[in-house]
Amino acid sequence: QPQSAVSRVEEELPPHVYGLADNVYRSMKRALEEETGFKNADQAILVSGESGAGKTVTTKFLMQYLAHMSTLGKEKQSSSSSSSASPPQNSIERQVLQSNPILESFGNARTLRNDNSSRFGKFIELQFANTSSNVNSNSTSTCGTMSLVGARIDTYLLEKVRLIRQTPGERNYHIFYELLSATSHYPSEEHWMVYLEGYQACDFHMTNSARDYGGSSAGSST
Repeated sequence: QPQSAVSRVEEELPPHVYGLADNVYRSMKRALEEETGFKNADQAILVSGESGAGKTVTTKFLMQYLAHMSTLGKEKQSSSSSSSASPPQNSIERQVLQSNPILESFGNARTLRNDNSSRFGKFIELQFANTSSNVNSNSTSTCGTMSLVGARIDTYLLEKVRLIRQTPGERNYHIFYELLSATSHYPSEEHWMVYLEGYQACDFHMTNSARDYGGSSAGSST
């Protein structure tokens, strides 16, 4: 009876990011408890919407929740060994979440509708494994411990034309402005960064073709 009431509420209300992530995680665990191996355990989430609807942020929340659930499972498994409450710096969970800023630097840009718009599509595969200590090849019983063991990210349909031309009021990809900003924040940095010292975004056509950055009336063609 309570479960049917919850199901009715879920059907009546719009999808919620954490509720969806929780359903996916629990469905994956349930499939592994009922089947041998990883049969029928795969789950898929499609995040779609118009520009500025929040697809990038929603994807971050989904990844954070699933990584958090994986961390909780590992903490329960290793509680007897008094492990740290937070995952180590080189853990799979941290590595997966830390990939987001890199993808956004090279694939996101400011548009008229969104300051951090993804200008490419991506397929993110989070790979989980049953790390229960009491699982063996002759038994389907598990203690329900699912751990994140890897990830794969495929990107496609990058908006390449943005590299050479932007609509008035928009900008190029974040990475170019971040590189120029780094020279002013780290003036003592050596190596190749020294060649950008003293330059601003308005000094390059590819970062000022829309005439919206640096207050320059005309950018040089570099």
